[in-house]
Amino acid sequence: MKTFTKLAFLGIFAATSIAFSGAAAADDAPVKLGDLEITSAFTKAMLPGQPVGGGYLTIKNSGKSDDMLVSVASPVAGTVELHEMAMQGEVMKMRRLDTGIAIPAGKTVELTPGGLHLMFIKVKEPFTQGGKVPVTLTFEKAGKIDITLPVEAAGPGGHVHK
Repeated sequence: MKTFTKLAFLGIFAATSIAFSGAAAADDAPVKLGDLEITSAFTKAMLPGQPVGGGYLTIKNSGKSDDMLVSVASPVAGTVELHEMAMQGEVMKMRRLDTGIAIPAGKTVELTPGGLHLMFIKVKEPFTQGGKVPVTLTFEKAGKIDITLPVEAAGPGGHVHK
């Protein structure tokens, strides 16, 4: 595993938890783009010296056609990649998803700590609790939409996905 990948994995794992508790952010109003509805968007405060951050959200596709989240951009990071964390045997591995994240028709896809997520790389300033992170999501069919991820406390807890 490359050194950067190890650092990215450790930073994300340290700043987030696979366990979820607490309540959704007050500004968790659904955002619609065509047949897509985006909810539960958030990120976590970053630890001192952490070069990467994670972003999480839920995408519901109420349409009859599949779509694909193909890219994400943010002015607060050099790049934002689509990532997946998954167990391979007894080892948790993270990998970039070059083709995007499928959003099947009639389904809901959750980007969560420990699973699919956004990876903010070369973050200009660490995310701080109470802050907001602007992002532009680009979908293959639905197009682009700007949303804001509220920054929650670092570590365990935070958002509840229903």
